[in-house]
Amino acid sequence: MPSGSDITAPMESSTTSSGAPAVAWQCFSGLQPYLPIIESMAAHNAAIRATGAAEAVWLLEHAAVYTGGTSARDADLLVANSATPTHRTGRGGQWTYHGPGQRIAYVMLDLAARGGDIRAYVHALEGWIIDIIGDFGVTGTRRAGLPGIWVHNGNSLSGYDKIAAIGVRVSRWVSWHGIAINLAPDLAAFDAIVPCGVTDAGVTSLDALGHNVTFDQLDASMRAHFDTHFGATSPLAYRSR
Repeated sequence: MPSGSDITAPMESSTTSSGAPAVAWQCFSGLQPYLPIIESMAAHNAAIRATGAAEAVWLLEHAAVYTGGTSARDADLLVANSATPTHRTGRGGQWTYHGPGQRIAYVMLDLAARGGDIRAYVHALEGWIIDIIGDFGVTGTRRAGLPGIWVHNGNSLSGYDKIAAIGVRVSRWVSWHGIAINLAPDLAAFDAIVPCGVTDAGVTSLDALGHNVTFDQLDASMRAHFDTHFGATSPLAYRSR
């Protein structure tokens, strides 16, 4: 469990589905600093494999931060002298923004017990997001070769805006990092980067699409759809070919 004066202690609960091991859900209150959370997540990730610690999903909001994944290019950080902190991180993907109004879900699962297929895992994360936002009247879609979930619009070159980002890392077949769903973040903050390296699309949120969704409502939807994509009865139903 995370500790330290900079991290607000989470509320804990767990869920079990059809004989699956319990997954511990932790919801953090307040804006969380990026690096302490990542350090704690790395420790828990290692403990899942080393000591059999419970699989976990951490729900939180980050204080404003730009993070660059393993494929992030310097040229895509358009405002390098921004007052918002910038960190390189070990997840996959490129530049993204985290901040107030965005729900982060850090997902730590034993993928070896779920078929050992990373592409299947990313596909399951995408399906999970599509079901979540579908509860609030938003139709999400995948774009080939571009992880994350998109919605159709009439403005960008591609006709899409991104509503949720995915960036994962897998260590000894245990996942960490995860997803970010835009409820009502400051969309102007994305102007300082080329989000996920994609130049033909914009960024949107549930709020910008006219849907007033609370974190409690979103979190309930996350839990409701989790077992469909990650539970024992249909673990990672998609398999990469």
